[in-house]
Amino acid sequence: MFDWLFSEPLAVGTAAPDFSLLDQDGKPVVLSQLRGRNVVLVFYPADETPTCRQQLCEFRDQWADVKAANAVVFGMNPGNAGKHQDFKQRQQFPFPLLVDPGQKVARLYKANGIIVKRTVYLIDKDGVIRFAQRGKPAPDAVLKAVS
Repeated sequence: MFDWLFSEPLAVGTAAPDFSLLDQDGKPVVLSQLRGRNVVLVFYPADETPTCRQQLCEFRDQWADVKAANAVVFGMNPGNAGKHQDFKQRQQFPFPLLVDPGQKVARLYKANGIIVKRTVYLIDKDGVIRFAQRGKPAPDAVLKAVS
């Protein structure tokens, strides 16, 4: 019943669960269609909170490193598209924010809870999890997992 409370992130080396979500503009994002690229998923609790803003801004500020790693970044939480649009525009994020209604994808990635558990994954070009950590790891630590 309370397994979500004590869960660990998915294990490194396991296949990343596929998903399809809409971004802040209503455009679909399907993980399996991103094969060939490294994908960073940042599960975060809420738009415009200090820690969430800082975490996503760190990826924005290291965008050249993200691009050099042939990676794409997606921020994700159950917030609505309008709030995501405002947050993305205000912070000038070069990456989409995905709407995860009911924390469905967060549940697949063991990041669900009363609020979303701050969790970062790097999925390699073949769809395998290469980095998984709770909290706010630095972008360079995440990108080091690129093979």
